Amino acid sequence: MGNGVPLLYGSTTGNTAGVAERIAERWSGSEPIELIDISADGVTPIMESETLIIGAPTWDFGELQQDWADEWQSFCQIDFSGVRVALFGVGDQLGYPEWFQDAMGLIANQVCKAGGVLVAPWPNQGYKFEASLALIEGEDQFIGLALDEDSQAWATDERLEVWLKQVQSEFS
Repeated sequence: MGNGVPLLYGSTTGNTAGVAERIAERWSGSEPIELIDISADGVTPIMESETLIIGAPTWDFGELQQDWADEWQSFCQIDFSGVRVALFGVGDQLGYPEWFQDAMGLIANQVCKAGGVLVAPWPNQGYKFEASLALIEGEDQFIGLALDEDSQAWATDERLEVWLKQVQSEFS
């Protein structure tokens, strides 16, 4: 493990990997971002982290992407006690409006169950979806940054800029 902030992600189509790379490029925190592709490295590199960024696409009907599904049992063994975790999800709100960002919600539930602290929620205004496991109950916010590279790619850079300032502030 290097001395950077780990950013763990899985990606099938390349959208989530592309967002992870953009985060690493734009990051201005005191420690650099360390990109960790879950398909190549598994979850072991994140086990000793105090801060962590996790990126996950929602696949099909609210499911984890395959690389995440393959590592899920290992991920569920991690003790996240006291770890500050910022989440981002990549989903398709028009193609799958009933399951928008569900993978981010599944991961958030596990992180919280294992003692982690979620940081940098994101407003749900400006999206068109029917349901999401990634919504904070009783609030107008997602538990992390919701991105849609299929129908709102034009908004990604601006959303990243705003969200990353929030993450860096909550990590320091």
